[in-house]
Order: sequence, then C-alpha cells, then structure tokens
Amino acid sequence: MTKRQLAHLACAAAVVASGVGAAAPSAAHRSVHLVRAGESIQKAVDAAKPGDTVVVSPGTYHESVRITVSGLTLRGSGARNTVIVPGTTTAADACAGAGNGVCVTGTGGIPVRNVTVAALTLRGFTKQGLWATGTDRLTVRAVTTEQNGQWGLATERSTRTRIVGNTARNNGDAGVFLSNTVTAEEGALDTDGAVVSRNLLSGNRIGITVRRLRNLTVGHNDATGNCSAINIVGDENKPRVGAVTVRQNHIHANNKFCPKTARLPFLQGSGIVLTGAEDIHVTRNRIEDNVGTSPLSGGIVLFKSFVGALNEHNDVRDNILRRNGPADLANRDTGQGNTFRGNSCKVSVPAGLC
Repeated sequence: MTKRQLAHLACAAAVVASGVGAAAPSAAHRSVHLVRAGESIQKAVDAAKPGDTVVVSPGTYHESVRITVSGLTLRGSGARNTVIVPGTTTAADACAGAGNGVCVTGTGGIPVRNVTVAALTLRGFTKQGLWATGTDRLTVRAVTTEQNGQWGLATERSTRTRIVGNTARNNGDAGVFLSNTVTAEEGALDTDGAVVSRNLLSGNRIGITVRRLRNLTVGHNDATGNCSAINIVGDENKPRVGAVTVRQNHIHANNKFCPKTARLPFLQGSGIVLTGAEDIHVTRNRIEDNVGTSPLSGGIVLFKSFVGALNEHNDVRDNILRRNGPADLANRDTGQGNTFRGNSCKVSVPAGLC
C-alpha cells in the first residue's frame, strides 16, 4: 500500500460516527468530526480543538455557526450539496442574533488564526452570509453566498485573509466586503497581504468593496450584473486607503440599477471606482459594457470622496476598456499625481487619457 493510501485511511479512520463526538486522534493529534443531515454543526464546532476539521454532509442545515477556535476547518460537501440557512435564534446565539450565517470571531483582543471555511452555501441571512472579525490567515474557499441582506462575505480587523474561488450573488450590498472596522472612525488597517482572487460576483449592489485598508490584492475576479463591480473606498482618516493592487479582473456589464443611500448616489454601470485613495495600482483588467448615468458610472472612475478626500498618486495602466459609458476612463477628481498610461480605450473624461 502506498504512503498516500495509508494517509487516506488514517484520515478516514478519524471521522466520528456522530456530529458531536471527537474521533480518535490521528498521528498529528488532529480529529475529524462528521456532521450528518439533521445534526448540529455548532455542536461539532464546539467539540473541536485547534487543528480539527468539521466535515458537513450533504443537506440543508437551519442554524448559524460561530467559530472561535484557531486552526479549525469547516468544510461542506460542496456548495451545491451543503447549504446553511437561517434557523431558530436563541438568546445565547450571538451569530444568529446578529443575522449572520457563519461567524469567525477573535475574542479579548486575541485574533483567531488559520481558520478555513470551504465548500458550502450560505443563503438568506438578514445580514452577512459570513462575518469575520479579529482574524489572521482566514481562508474562505469554494463558498457560495447568496441572497443575504447585506454582505455576502465580510471581514473587519483581519489580516492575511484569503477569499479565493467563491461565488457571491444577489446580496443586498457587497458580495465581498473588507474593512478596517465597521463600528468606528479609524485610519486604514494594513492587512499584511490579504488576497481576493478568482471569485464570481453577480447581482450584488457592489461586487467587491475594500474600505479603509492597505496592502492587499484584488485579482482575477469575474464581476457582472452588479450595480458596481469593484469599489476602493477611503476618507479623511489617516493612514489612508492605499497600496492596493487591482489586476487582471474581468469586469463586464455591471448595469443593474441601485437607488441612492445615505453614503452614495444611485449606482449603475460602474466598473472600478476609486474614492479617497492613494497608491492604488489598477492594471491589466478587462472592462467592458458598463454603462450608466450615475456620477460613478464608467469603466474606471476616480471620484472625490463624499467627505472630500482626494485620490492621489494612483496608477491606472495597461487596461483594456471597451464600450463603457459615459467614458472608459473618467477622472472626476482634482487630486494630484494620478497617472494613466498604456490603456486601450476610446473615450475618456477629460480627453487624452486613453
């Protein structure tokens, strides 16, 4: 028998027969907890120790799940097969009480580290499909988050996050939302290299929102059918949002209409929007057929923050832009040091940026 086969057998032997009991430890003292249809995911998570994996069998689970243990993996049986929807809320269930599906939460100022959530669907929660706060090295992979009231996948106060290969569709606000904090006015947080990559974003108000963060990459995503595809949002706080790379995304036909809010005008036909940002590198994206009449409409748009912060020293280069309206490139800001070079496009405001 090969080493790979022996390893597979060792892992399989560790799976428990019920949803709450811990398996006999493997050689690495890590256990796998199996949750069958009709059992509680939360009970399995509560029984898990750092390094354990909770495997959720096919089925629809009516509950919310709160993870506070570092090193835990929560893995479904594929987004089509394992579905988590709202259940009955109890007073002790803070995650469900806040209207969220899965919560990954650091406590007492100590981040929860190296958590992975993968291969399941989060649907129909009044707030977030997945909410993470106070995390380090969180990975969200192959998750579908849909029809949630606010954000599909959302993080705050988190570093080195990886949101890779997910589908976020028809959520009330952003499909993917990353922020320094949602409860206070603070300067931008350095994410130490967070990555948002290879996600499919459709039918949301905004595909991806990056708010008050620094040092991350948004790349290789596909965004269509949203009101706006990618928004990099800053304000007057210091340090400013910046050092973000937005590259090799396919952004097409984001022409859904969304009415104005207290923070933004109505949205329609926006590809990539920068407001109040510095040192953003927007490069090698393909941006097509995004058309609208909002102040933020167009292929790539630089717009002064609604609290007056300017875009400065941003680099927009080597992008392919086609049939965006009213312009492929639009600099509607008065900030200094923004450069446009090597872009393939036809219409710009002001003229001469193509």
